[in-house]
Amino acid sequence: MDVGQIISNSFKYPFRNIAKLPLLFLLFILMAIVPIGMALDNDYVVILGVISFFLFILIVPGYLLSIVKTGSKGSSILPSFNLVNNIYDSIRVLSLRVVYMIVPAVMFYIAFTTLGPASIDSLRHLYIHTFLATLGLMLLIIFITYVLFEFLLFFAKARMAYFNSLTEALKINKVIGDIRNIGIFNIIKWAIVMLVLMSIISFVTSFVMSIPYVGFLIYIGIVIPLIESIANYSLGLIYSNIAENYDDLDRLEGEIKRLKYEN
Repeated sequence: MDVGQIISNSFKYPFRNIAKLPLLFLLFILMAIVPIGMALDNDYVVILGVISFFLFILIVPGYLLSIVKTGSKGSSILPSFNLVNNIYDSIRVLSLRVVYMIVPAVMFYIAFTTLGPASIDSLRHLYIHTFLATLGLMLLIIFITYVLFEFLLFFAKARMAYFNSLTEALKINKVIGDIRNIGIFNIIKWAIVMLVLMSIISFVTSFVMSIPYVGFLIYIGIVIPLIESIANYSLGLIYSNIAENYDDLDRLEGEIKRLKYEN
């Protein structure tokens, strides 16, 4: 499937499953309860919002993972909610993020402890240029490391969705192999087009927030879940290009086992 087909199918995806969207919208509205409570200056609503936010964290990441899996399998059906599976998958998604963010966190610590004192000393002695250069180098190191592992995490998530295995997603060498098989050029082209289209949609739909009272809820509860479902399904679709090779490999291994058994 080429990039054009991936983009086209991704944007059609949520609207093929309209009947299942209201529950997804409702889950995203859970995020809006805390700011609503703060706007109303109501402690009870704020407490309810905090509880709702934790429910969101426990359910939605896992459900979005199932959307990635749907795309990687080449299906166009919006998955049904399964509370137990969604919570289990959410825990796996959060665990995966924690593991992949260890290196950026360590790099931040090293940069802060080594370059930080030097930059402060330069500032104390009014060496402004040295301070700015040191600070810029520290931020650049942190930024590059974070972007690199965020990129790896993106496709590790797709690998975990396809194989339904956290262990597979933690095999960084396999994730890098997946990225190579998909093709850096294809990924860059896909990422740029998706980013541009998502930015345009976000900008255009942001005007609904100007609608009194309900605009914020419409944006949080409808626009964001639509964007998330499109993005996660699109990730699954681009991974499906190499997932087909895994399916072929599985069939080949099965055939080899069958021949060995017959012999």
